[in-house]
Amino acid sequence: MAERTIVTRGNPILNKVCRPVTEFNDKLHILLDDMRQTLTKNDGYGLAAPQVGILRRVVVLLDEEEQMVELVNPEITATSGSDVDYEGCLSVPNMYGLVERPTEASVRAQDRNGEYFEFTGHGTTARCICHELEHLDGHLFVEHTDRLITGEEMDRERQEKEEAEAQARKQQRAREQLHSKKKGKRRK
Repeated sequence: MAERTIVTRGNPILNKVCRPVTEFNDKLHILLDDMRQTLTKNDGYGLAAPQVGILRRVVVLLDEEEQMVELVNPEITATSGSDVDYEGCLSVPNMYGLVERPTEASVRAQDRNGEYFEFTGHGTTARCICHELEHLDGHLFVEHTDRLITGEEMDRERQEKEEAEAQARKQQRAREQLHSKKKGKRRK
């Protein structure tokens, strides 16, 4: 296994459509093993073959239990739900944007030996499935967002949102307490 170099935004390979895998051999196994190591070393959630310079329909990703899943020739078979959240990409380092994705995504794929299987992801895993499969068709998440922000800006926005939500809950509790005190005075 070897860590491969991640191709970054601006490289034309990221805008090309990948070809299906037709031979399930040692060459594919080496690619999958290298992609697993590259994903782990770069602390990512998912990685598609074009991100390491290979135009094949191959993806590795982490599921909800942080187990590595290999998807060869994957196709989305069903999606449901919707959520808007920040998304990033190893090929667009330290940049994030709000993207709407399904909260559940199912795929049909082949394993490293060519056997077909189905896999369903929820939450972040569903987001990752959709994100990585778009790489196979030459697309990046930046096509779905109005604005890119840095990791520091994202953390600051999330903190401000959490603080505003906490303040709103505190105000709601105060209103409820005031309302119950008024009710208690009327009964006397």
